[in-house]
Parts: sequence; C-alpha cells; structure tokens
Amino acid sequence: MIMFQSDYLEGAHPEILKRLMETNDIQRVGYGEDIFSESARKKIKKRIGRDDVDIHFIVGGTITNLLVISSALRQYQGVISPKTGHINVHETGAVEVTGHKVITVDGRDGKLSAEDVKMIMENHLSDPSKEHTVQPKMVYISFPTENGTIYSKKELEDIRKVTKEYDLYLFIDGARLGYGLASPDTDLTIEDIANLSDVFYIGGTKCGAFSGEAVVISNSELKKDFKYNIKARGAMLAKGSLNGIQFDTLFTDDLYFKITKDAVGKALKLKDAFTKKGIKLFGSSSTNQIFPVLSDSEITKLREKYLFETWGKNNDGKTIVRFCTSWNTKEENLNSLIEDIEKL
Repeated sequence: MIMFQSDYLEGAHPEILKRLMETNDIQRVGYGEDIFSESARKKIKKRIGRDDVDIHFIVGGTITNLLVISSALRQYQGVISPKTGHINVHETGAVEVTGHKVITVDGRDGKLSAEDVKMIMENHLSDPSKEHTVQPKMVYISFPTENGTIYSKKELEDIRKVTKEYDLYLFIDGARLGYGLASPDTDLTIEDIANLSDVFYIGGTKCGAFSGEAVVISNSELKKDFKYNIKARGAMLAKGSLNGIQFDTLFTDDLYFKITKDAVGKALKLKDAFTKKGIKLFGSSSTNQIFPVLSDSEITKLREKYLFETWGKNNDGKTIVRFCTSWNTKEENLNSLIEDIEKL
C-alpha cells in the first residue's frame, strides 16, 4: 500500500541521517546545552532576523502546545482557539488536563478572525459576573490550519492588533510551518511569523526530522522559568542534542524550506488532478494537505492501493478525505495516484 495519510510516515531526511552518524561518537553535554543545539539556535535566529528570542527544542507537537500554554497561563485563564484547532480536537484534552480551558470559536475554513477574538473579549468583559468565568489570556492559531488553509499577513496583523488591545498572548502552532510558508498563496515569511507573535514553533516532526519542534519565544514574560516547566512535564531530553542536530541540519542551506516547497508542489499537482477529474475539494488548502470530496465507490477504488484519512461527511452526503504529501513523497507514487484518479 502507498501511504498518503500524513507527512510523518517516513524517518528523516538523508542529510539528517548523515549528520547523526557523523556526530555519533562526539561526546556532548546533555539537556540541549550542547554545541549542536547552540549552533541550531544561532541559525534559526539569523533566519528569522531576531537575536532577542529564546529557543527550546521539544520532542513533539502535543507536548509543545501543552508546555507553551501551561507556562503562559495562570490557573484561572484559558486559551482562545478555532473549533478545529489541534489543541481542541486532536490532543486528547492535553491542554485541559493542565487545568486550562480551550475557549472555542467556529471560525471559517479552519481560521479565526480578529473579530472572533474581539467578540469573545467583549462578551467576557461585559459580563457582570466575569470573575466566575474563565479569563481569556491567549489566542492559539496554527499556520497552516488543520484544514490546510493559511492566514494572510493582513489577517495576522489584525489578530495581533486585537491581542495587544486586550493584553492577550498570541501563540502560533507551526507544526507544518514549512508547508504553510511554501504555499504559493502566502504573503507571510518566517520573519513575519516571528514578529507578529509572542511565541511560535517551527515544526520538525512533520517537516523532515525524526522528531522535534523548535519553540521560539519573543515575549520576555513567557521566557521566564520556561525550562522549569519543560523538566516538570517530563519533556527535557537527556540527549537533547538529538533535536539540536536535526534542526542545525534543517537550517543549513535552507534545507527546511527546500524540502517543504517540494512537498507543496507535489500536493498542488494532486489537487489539479482531482479538479481536472471534476471532483470537488473541501476548503481552500494550497499547502501539502488536499481534501477531495469522494463518493463511496471512489473511496473503495482508491483504497485498493492507497491509504488516506477520512475527514468527515460533506453536506452532499459524500465523504471528505485527506491526502497528504511530505518532504519524502516519491514522484512515482504521486504519478501512480494521479493516473488512478484519472481512471475513476
């Protein structure tokens, strides 16, 4: 079977494998204080054009979200998120286990708007019994979203303006950041992401690494004692250099951006194949996730050779599915799928 279920189904990019082998016998200090992790931090800082940030390497996305949110919020505070946000639907309530409510808004196409945030804040502040309710303190968005959609620079600037108006932190989940920045529809850069947020992270697990996310904290309020929370939550790797070496490699010669751009290019070929066949697409993704709306017979036929995700029912009774390309999607597998789409 050929898998298009997600973008973390393979191991790691060959350059990472090579670097891990080259450095294997070199002794290094633990817990991310090694020379490789420090080199990775310097490269990331240079790439985002910021020296005033703290960077921490965490093993995966769910624990990263949990760490950032639980470090930032007091016990009575919550985080605003689109209803489709990863922290709300795909993390088994990990954030809420820490005692912080996820305050959801419907949003549109996986995104929330500045108006959504303003509405929640005005409703909260106008409540005469507001001290009896969870206080919103952070806005969580992902780039790209769970639906593969992206925020424009204007949309992100508007959200940032509202978060500053109401003294909220803005946290951007970048588990698939590289694929979002590679979209032909984006006008955002990684520098913009860094400058328009209080904290964001650069996803490695889904973008060519074995594991690892690089948390970038620019707000000084959120920097304090963050490492204490990493340790307390069991997320501090003794062999922290594992993540450092991977990010040092990904941020050498723009490897991170080259491989994610390639994945998006392949996804757009797949999107074009569905469109030419007259198959409707759910949403407006222009990243590495494509969401065709298929009949039962079309799903059955394609599942003879391919694995892909079921996303939900469409309003016409058909099924929304997800095909996902990755940094390692083989051209021959993509071409095979396109040929079989043409035969439907």
